[in-house]
Amino acid sequence: MNILIENAETLEYLTTGGQWTKNVAEGKTFAARAAAFDVARLELIHKFNVVCYIPQTKQFINLDHGRGKAPASVTG
Repeated sequence: MNILIENAETLEYLTTGGQWTKNVAEGKTFAARAAAFDVARLELIHKFNVVCYIPQTKQFINLDHGRGKAPASVTG
């Protein structure tokens, strides 16, 4: 079981190097949901999900969601 940060808009995962990847196996894993949530809130993204990924079955479970530090987009 892996706890990851997912960019809710691009469906990419935060890596240990601070980049984003579509490959779930390259995503940075966290020991707990709260730790992932705290890191995600500091990222320059709009919306994020904290997900649990089970590699054996390739299943995702949404654990939490929130907003990062990216400025709100203005719609006209």
